[in-house]
Order: sequence, then C-alpha cells, then structure tokens
Amino acid sequence: MATIIVEVMLKPEILDPQGQAVASALPRLGFNFAKSVRQGKRFEIVVDGEPTHAQLAEVEAAAEKLLSNPVSKLTLLRSKSNAYWSCHLSRFTR
Repeated sequence: MATIIVEVMLKPEILDPQGQAVASALPRLGFNFAKSVRQGKRFEIVVDGEPTHAQLAEVEAAAEKLLSNPVSKLTLLRSKSNAYWSCHLSRFTR
C-alpha cells in the first residue's frame, strides 16, 4: 500500500486570516520563533501497490474539482511507499 498526500495552501497573494490569528497568538503564549504562519489542509489517500501515473493524475483531477479551488489555492501531491517520498506539483498550481 502507498499513501498519496495532497497538501492545499492559499496562494501567497491571498489573505490568510487563520494564519494571521495563529501568528499573533504565538508571542502571547511565549513562542517567539515564527515570522509568519500560513494555514492549509492535508489529505491522505491510501492506494493499493505503488502509485501509478494514472492514479496520480486521477488524484490531481479530484484535487482540482473537490479538494481545492485552483483560483486561490496551491496544491502539492506527494506519494509515500516503503519510506520513499516523491513530490508532484499539481499542473493546475499557478
């Protein structure tokens, strides 16, 4: 079995109020390490065997139609099997 990770983040030019709220709360709690914070979503999709190019293309299509809004969000696909990671920057990421 392998896991395909889909990470969805707001594009840098889009305002991230949740990230800003976390960034402003950190110093109040005594954590002074962060210059900025961006909030995102992570989806883990388990497939049988090694992920194929066809499966990755299907996950990309699902991410574009269901998991993210390509107008305002960036998407990164990663697959993991047997402790090997490979990254696939989605074709609809701009």
